[in-house]
Amino acid sequence: MERTFEFAVPCLFGLEGPCADELRRMGLENVRAENGRVRFSGDGLACAKANIRLRTGERVLLRLGGFEAKSFDALFEGVKALPLADFIPKDGQFPVKGYSLDSALHSVPDCQRIIKKAAAMALGRAYHTDWLPETGELYQLQFSLVKDYAELYLDTTGAPLFKRGYRPGHVAAPLRETLAAALVGFARYRGRDALWDPFCGSGTIPIEAALIARNRAPGLARDFAAQKWGFIPKQAWTDAAAEARSLEYHGDYHIFASDIDPKAVALARENARRAGVEVDITFLVSDARTMAPPWEKGVIVCNPPYGERMLERQEAQALYRDMGRTLGRLPGWKQYVISSEPDFERLYGRPAAKRRKLYNGMIQCYLNMYC
Repeated sequence: MERTFEFAVPCLFGLEGPCADELRRMGLENVRAENGRVRFSGDGLACAKANIRLRTGERVLLRLGGFEAKSFDALFEGVKALPLADFIPKDGQFPVKGYSLDSALHSVPDCQRIIKKAAAMALGRAYHTDWLPETGELYQLQFSLVKDYAELYLDTTGAPLFKRGYRPGHVAAPLRETLAAALVGFARYRGRDALWDPFCGSGTIPIEAALIARNRAPGLARDFAAQKWGFIPKQAWTDAAAEARSLEYHGDYHIFASDIDPKAVALARENARRAGVEVDITFLVSDARTMAPPWEKGVIVCNPPYGERMLERQEAQALYRDMGRTLGRLPGWKQYVISSEPDFERLYGRPAAKRRKLYNGMIQCYLNMYC
């Protein structure tokens, strides 16, 4: 009988609900949302499904255990008591990273050092050795220490889930793929109507929209750390990928990506090609403040520029006013605009029907919904 594990999926604040809904739709068990993460239970197949198909989670962590840790001695003894050898082989690499919040043990480097030492002792005792070579596969240990309660995990994902593989690593995007997918989800876009991003930049929102329209799993084109682990059957990854491919749709979609910058549009097109959805998106070089809508009706989902410095912010505020006079008045178009500008509604000239607080990395934003 295959082993059952407990998992935790960290996510951006505000995306706990959508992430939990995704996991439930996969048929996974004991799904429950908490602040900044979602937990679920399952076997190796569940681990593979979550990694391959999740759009809004950041990574999939396998829980090794938890305990109270108000002192370094308690942290050391708690880690040492965990059955680490059931997961990490004798030659496995096991670096440590994590965070501490509202806890007596607030020094993360000291916690890392203690956990590493305790894990090495536990593994050395299990394998009857004083030396662990750490020349094998990576078993990244990750800890959380919140209000003096420690939890230790194995990171099954590796590179975070927002790294779908279609955007070059050296190109920074103002919006994570996970958040872009969530915005499309909040807009209830499923491929039936038109979708337009008039500030497409590198194309993240329209590409995620195309993946959602096709119901294509975002992780099919990449690898995961746990694929190399012995205690998760390789067949689980094969089966999860095959199931994901069987759920794909094929149709004609009306997705439009426009930007005033020709270089941005060229990059967006290239990223869409990498993602395999270039055929689903129409790319246009145009100023959102003056262009005619590309379709008679649909939904606008966008992340317009915002400024960190004073002059940039003034330019952004002027842009929001112009947007309100043009995009904000289009008949037949619902609008979902994310912005960090606290005065966005006044500048746009209309109160939003709904607002949802989200975080783009560490930046607090609001999704302004005109629907």
